[in-house]
Amino acid sequence: MSEDNITRLHLNGKELILIGTAHVSRQSAEQVKEVIEAERPDSVCIELDAQRYQSVMDGSKWKETDIFKVIKEKKATLLLMNLAISSFQNRMAKQFDIKPGQEMIQGIESAKETGAELVLADRNIQITFSRIWSNLGFMGKAQLLNGVVFSIFSKETISEEELENMKTQDTLNAVLAEFTESFPKLKTPLIDERDQYLAQKIKDAPGKKVVAVLGAAHVPGITKEIHKEQDLAALDQIPPKSIVPKILGWTIPALLVAVMIYTFWSNPTAGFDQALSWILWTSIMAAVGAAIAFAHPLAILSAFVVAPITALHPLIASGWVSGIVQAYVRRPSVGDFETLSEDVFTIKGFWKNKVTRILLVVVLTNLVGSLGTFIGGADVIRLFFKNF
Repeated sequence: MSEDNITRLHLNGKELILIGTAHVSRQSAEQVKEVIEAERPDSVCIELDAQRYQSVMDGSKWKETDIFKVIKEKKATLLLMNLAISSFQNRMAKQFDIKPGQEMIQGIESAKETGAELVLADRNIQITFSRIWSNLGFMGKAQLLNGVVFSIFSKETISEEELENMKTQDTLNAVLAEFTESFPKLKTPLIDERDQYLAQKIKDAPGKKVVAVLGAAHVPGITKEIHKEQDLAALDQIPPKSIVPKILGWTIPALLVAVMIYTFWSNPTAGFDQALSWILWTSIMAAVGAAIAFAHPLAILSAFVVAPITALHPLIASGWVSGIVQAYVRRPSVGDFETLSEDVFTIKGFWKNKVTRILLVVVLTNLVGSLGTFIGGADVIRLFFKNF
């Protein structure tokens, strides 16, 4: 049995066998099967949480998605990011004719076949995303979203040999160094904290022999963190939202309204110019965002109409309104959910599928509309000082 990509640890009378895998590698899936069958462990840990486990075991779950609920709960951006990440992995898997996440599926199947206890060792993905999101400002969120979404349109291919070589520690460290250079705040919740979480779950797995099926990126960190006691409750906490954005979210619109009211009272002509500038900038930019997503004309019109009002209200966004209108006039069918995993491979498919189109309408209306809000607000202040 090849020992490549396998790390063996002995801790507190237990033997821990870590298999570092590439998530779309045929060799990784075969090695997982080979190791579990040869070692006959008491437990098999896999790098999945309960939510992703259900997704892997029931691929048809997409059909039950309530798109209106997604928009109302402000999860359109999160769902779009999930689809983009999944699309990238699916494209790589399609290139090598292997089911995405096959090494995890193999771990599940081999655990059942050998009678080992299956342990879902990863942290809940929603908590991880929440902790990532809380570490980013507006520009960071926009940059991350841009990078993730547009990565799915990359036509670059990679040989399976190169994919296997990525599992060497030196190459992996180089990849992580580049990753953290672009998004330094992401490494802690995405890599470091999950290393700690996975390490504790593996260490606590029942039995004297434990096999863990892991993405290769986590093996060095887990090897380091497994000798420490980790506080899983602390790692599972969703960080409280800062009160500062909420204060600014109400204060800045209130200030703009006060400035416009005062200007109207003292100089009606200047006040009219201010209001016109605000309406045009916010309305046009929100409508442009919806149009970029090829929204239905009614959705574009709704973005144009509501933007001047929603831009002043922290609890409402023009993208949510245009997204709901788009969902009503272009309601997704079961077929749209069934073809979702294939459609997100291409730009054409991404815009053609009614599900992703709705998500794009929400995200792009809000994103481009935010730019209009900043410009419109700045122009209101400019006209105020110009006249007074």
